[in-house]
Amino acid sequence: MSQYYKPDRNPGWNYGGPKWRLSRSKIGLFTECPRCFYIDNKLGTGRPPGFPFNLNSAVDALLKKEFDIHRNGKTAHPLMEQYGLDLVPFQHKDINIWRENFKGIEVRHKPTSFTVSGAVDDVWVSPKGELHIVDYKSTSKDEKIEALDKDWHDGYKQQMEVYQWLFRHNGFTVSDTGYFVYANASKDKKAFDGQLEFEVTLVPYKGNDSWVEPTLLKIKECLDSNKLPAVGDGCDYCVYREMVGKKLQAFTAQKSPVKTTGKSEQTSLGL
Repeated sequence: MSQYYKPDRNPGWNYGGPKWRLSRSKIGLFTECPRCFYIDNKLGTGRPPGFPFNLNSAVDALLKKEFDIHRNGKTAHPLMEQYGLDLVPFQHKDINIWRENFKGIEVRHKPTSFTVSGAVDDVWVSPKGELHIVDYKSTSKDEKIEALDKDWHDGYKQQMEVYQWLFRHNGFTVSDTGYFVYANASKDKKAFDGQLEFEVTLVPYKGNDSWVEPTLLKIKECLDSNKLPAVGDGCDYCVYREMVGKKLQAFTAQKSPVKTTGKSEQTSLGL
């Protein structure tokens, strides 16, 4: 078994356990496929994880260091000036906690008793004290990244809106407009020469977190039910489980005759 995948989670991390919390990514999983969400959080077996994108993580870490220089100096980053934004990186004693995976900023949601959490990349602030949530993205596309106009960008938008909801429920004044800092690696160079060149663009997004509250109530109803929820539209994981399950059942149902001295007996394939 891979060292990265442990299919039987410690029950303390399942719904009802003392360590369970509803992360931003788990909310995203519910909106994508309620059944996968239920199997993960109620039954304790999550989807196999993808391998980590170490290059993306490196870009994120370097961007955080870069913006922290301006945070400590209370100055605007050149990217903000380039786009005409009167903003600076937000200074707060908990900024590093908010950005740390498995911690982040959290809310105790009274209607469901959930602890809802999410780890942000950055937060910027206006002179009036209004916060703008910021997320770093890195990719390598031929075209300049200037808009979130692909179907798979919907997850990014949901991510931003959950962060906005979390900060608002922590008492902050939060702008509907958040920003994606996109680092796009160029493939136009003649040779690698041990370097990647990035074009960094800023993509604004006007969020609407009104869906978060009713979704939390639906998640509560889902987790408190003893019925397996419906499959999400186009969920490849559920299709795979169903097809493999049927084929394994058919395979184990086959009988193979085994010749013995004077007798013929049937044995199963024993899976």
